[in-house]
Order: sequence, then C-alpha cells, then structure tokens
Amino acid sequence: MNIDILSSNLKRYRSKKNLTQQALAELSGISLPTIKNIERRKALPKTNTLLVLSKALDCRLQDLVKPVRELSSVRFRAKKKMNRREQVLAQVSTWLDDYSFLENLGPDKEPYIFRALADSSVKRTPLQYAEEARKIAALDEDEPIHDICTLVESSGIKILALPYSSDAFNGLSVGPEDNGPAICINTWERISIERQIFSLAHELGHLLMHVSQYTRGLTSEDKVQEREADLFAGHFLMPEKGFDLAWLESSGMPFVDRVMKIKTIFRVSYKTVLYRLKQKGVVDDSIWIRFQQLYEEQYKKKLSFKEEPCMEGSEPFGLKPFDFSADRLGRLARRALEQEKISISRAAEIMNLSTQQMMKLATEWENLG
Repeated sequence: MNIDILSSNLKRYRSKKNLTQQALAELSGISLPTIKNIERRKALPKTNTLLVLSKALDCRLQDLVKPVRELSSVRFRAKKKMNRREQVLAQVSTWLDDYSFLENLGPDKEPYIFRALADSSVKRTPLQYAEEARKIAALDEDEPIHDICTLVESSGIKILALPYSSDAFNGLSVGPEDNGPAICINTWERISIERQIFSLAHELGHLLMHVSQYTRGLTSEDKVQEREADLFAGHFLMPEKGFDLAWLESSGMPFVDRVMKIKTIFRVSYKTVLYRLKQKGVVDDSIWIRFQQLYEEQYKKKLSFKEEPCMEGSEPFGLKPFDFSADRLGRLARRALEQEKISISRAAEIMNLSTQQMMKLATEWENLG
C-alpha cells in the first residue's frame, strides 16, 4: 500500500463529497487524528479502517489504494492558482476511464467528427474554424444551437459537469489520446448557464485550434489563445448570418428588448450580443454604461455587470440548469445497469451519486420509463 496514493485519493474522495476532515471523522467514526495522519502521509491505516472510510465515502476500497492514471494531453489553465488542481485532474482522469469503460460495453461509441479539422495543417482564423465546425455538425448558416451538450456529445466529445466553488476556472479540456476528447465545465450554481454554454464552446475551440499544444504542466492562460477561443465560441454559437438576420427582424423593438431577444434565440449572454454589436461597429465602448442605463429605465432595477461569479440578476431572463445538461453518460450507465453489466454501487460511483440516490434513480427508470 502506497501512502502517497492513499493520501491523495482520500483527499479527493472527501472533497468530492464536500466533507471536511471533521465531518468525515463524525460520519465514519474514525478519529480525526487518524484521518489527518493519513492525509499528511504520516501513517498507513489498517485495512478495517480503510473499509470503514470507503463505506463512509461511498466508494470501493480499491479506489482508495489504486493509483490514478495521469493525464498528459490536457488544457487546464486558470486565472489564478488553484489549490485543488491535482484533485480535479485525478477526478477527471477517473471519470474518463469510467466513461470509456461504459462505452466499450456497447456498440454505439460516438465517432469524433471534428478529428480531421483538429489535425489539419491548414491555417484558419477562429471564425473560419467556427464556420467549418458548424458545417461538420450539419448546422445551417443561420441556425441557433438549441442543445449544445447533445450536439457536442453526439460529435464524440465527452462532457463532465463539475461543480467547483470558485471562479478560478470555467473549464478544461482533454485530448483524444487520454480517453478523450473531453470537456469539463464548472457548473457551480453561481456561474450562469449562459456562461457555462459559452465555456463549452470556448473549450471546443481550444480542442480544434490548440490541441497540439496541450500539456499537463502549463497552468497560466495564454492571452492570445484565450482570445481566439472566445472568438470561436462567439461565432460557433451565434453565426454571423443568423445574427444579422435576427437583428434585422427585431429592428422595430426597443434596444434592450432587442438585445434580450437575440440573447434568447442563441442562448448566449447579453454581453456576448453587445460584444458582437461592438465588433460590427454598430455601437462603441459607451454601450456598456448606456445599456445599464436603458435597462434600469425600462425595468426599474439595476443590472449588475460583475463578470464572475454571476450573481442573482446579473444575467436577466437567464437560462435554467436543465438548459445545460450532459445526458450521454447517464444513458450508458442506465443501459449497463439494466443489462446487469454493472452493479448499483458501480453505477453510483460512475454517476457521482450515493448508493441510495442511485437506487432511487434506478427505481424511477423502472417505474416511469
């Protein structure tokens, strides 16, 4: 038994359950000093102690002692230092292995339809990448993306929703050689759904334009690449032809309502709409203050402009959590469970649910279709 591996895994599973060391001690009946000594790599516990801890953490004993596969092709760069970076990477690695395990149980593995575009040596601008990606995804030139999670998952890219209580990062992505391609999005409740959708498109842009530069060791953001990924995301979600048509058709509306209509059609933030108008020369830098003034005049309340986290009221007429929902992993887990290829406890582990929650969900599947 390797104390370094055990310590890292115990911290990861405890964090995954949002438990403090004290809370885990109370839940498991294992003393707080014992838990601290394990996490500080000071003492190897007895097998019985690990069995009790694994039960409290709703994981298998082997998951506490086995090493986690390291990712090599990963883009995980944050705006500031993240204390749980290695834990997040370990969680993503385990999730990718579980996802691939489920895929290999059945015949319907989705092909990665953007592989040729990502591997191409042809020089393109971010806008050209967005246009080509939309063509490959069989989207019309002016078509809004109504369900980006389904679109991305059906293109052969895995999606992990990972609530992380910090605005340090919005997402990360993993290359094809690490059981990817995959995109992980921070779905913390204080980040707007519009931001989550944009982050998914942003990471898709990185996968297509910058995957050859993915490496585990880089932690700081490259401003040029971030700008390119933003441009890709804006035009992938809101194509020029579709935006121009929607803007023209709404020309009789008040400006604020017009922006909100465009925002709703393309499922982007109102700021994304304003940025596009600024890029096209329709408005200038004064639009940020002017828009807030117009909104307050019309709705008799102030509009927050704080970027992250998105507080209540900062994204008016916002989308709801079910508007950003990755479904494929759940479908694979359900099929494997119903075909008795995995157990309830294994399904719970893969779905990041407690055994009780998984049993309840399985009962719903059986009784309600």
